[in-house]
Amino acid sequence: MTHPAEIQVISPKQHPIRLRHISEAALKVLHGLHQAGYQAYLVGGAVRDPLLDQQPKDFDVATDATPEQIKQVFRHARLIGRRFRIVHVRFGRETIEVTTFRGAPEADTHPHHQQLANGLLLRDNVYGCIQEDALRRDFTVNALYYNLADACIYDYAQGLQDIKARQLRMIGDPEQRYREDPVRMLRAVRFAAKLDFTLEAQTQAPISALAPLLLQVSPARMFDEVLKLFLSGYALLCLRLLREYGLFKMLFPATEQAFQHIPHTLALVEAALHNTDQRLAENKPVTPAFLYAALIWPALLHLLSKRRLSLATMKMETFHEAAQISLQAQAQHTLIPRRFSTPLQEIWTFQLRLPQRHGKRAWRLIEHPRFRAAYDFVLLREQAGEDLQGLGAWWTQFQQAPAETQVAMVKALGPANKKPRTKKRKKRARPAAKTTAPSA
Repeated sequence: MTHPAEIQVISPKQHPIRLRHISEAALKVLHGLHQAGYQAYLVGGAVRDPLLDQQPKDFDVATDATPEQIKQVFRHARLIGRRFRIVHVRFGRETIEVTTFRGAPEADTHPHHQQLANGLLLRDNVYGCIQEDALRRDFTVNALYYNLADACIYDYAQGLQDIKARQLRMIGDPEQRYREDPVRMLRAVRFAAKLDFTLEAQTQAPISALAPLLLQVSPARMFDEVLKLFLSGYALLCLRLLREYGLFKMLFPATEQAFQHIPHTLALVEAALHNTDQRLAENKPVTPAFLYAALIWPALLHLLSKRRLSLATMKMETFHEAAQISLQAQAQHTLIPRRFSTPLQEIWTFQLRLPQRHGKRAWRLIEHPRFRAAYDFVLLREQAGEDLQGLGAWWTQFQQAPAETQVAMVKALGPANKKPRTKKRKKRARPAAKTTAPSA
């Protein structure tokens, strides 16, 4: 790996970071480590974002203390991770991620360093100094360190220069770094979208060819990375960049295939991600269940079309079977915890139930806890160009109407299409068994 240029020190007069910009929990961690005799720096987004006039959401700390030493300093500290050991220090609702300075392994046989022949890092817990740690970070703009002691920013990889150029550049050889950890390709997309940066030419060049490396990453880790991408506040731009670089089809292969065959499905996913971005901008809650419901729905529709099945006429049992097949196929790429897959399936099931509004069904449906999400999903489908015969407008009016109007709306639908009842045949009484009288 190449060494960085000469370290640049940015004095307090040359940067905007002040104590009031740093969270109270992060300050406690920095002070606690300093008082215990360790080095401690703010690093990453907590330093980068203020330089871009953005308020950081997370505050990460880098230190020369080992994970075990960090745990001794803070009562509410928890060691997590095996591949990269880090410490979460919690103060109230805020969690500060603390990492030990990473170093370069002296040899491939180092006991805390495991790497496959193809370059994939399985374990990397070799510790070093701050200069080595800067080289181990992914992008130059993330290799900026703020020192509480002198209020200076230390730039070890010309990150400030790249911030001014508004470009994202990988530290070291991009192909090697992507092979070490393919998730770095997703991080490149996420940061480019969030920061409105372009990918530097060499950083961008290998991505499309190396995209299949993402198939090596565990589905559990992929679930977390997908949430980071699509709950970043820049989900729609992330989707477009992921598709541009051939990454999205590694995350959602069946959905990408559906985009090619069912035109309105791409519009639906884009509308869902746009709405997600808007809700986050307005500090409204979003749920991974709804997000994944939209992302996998195209795959389900494509499966149904290949089986020549229609949502309007299919049986619920058949629908549930197809839904399970779609979810199981997706789970090979991104694991979906049950706490999200269960409400996801309820949102899907309601797409068959919401058109059934006759009798007392409309009132029963509207009282269901999953109604609102399912109704929003119907609106998304219509927004994407799917013809649902005015279903969304009907439910919008029904929710706002007084009781007498609701009754009239249901009556106006006409009689329900009920299956004709078949008369049950009465069971005939079985004749009593004949008995032979004993002979006299």
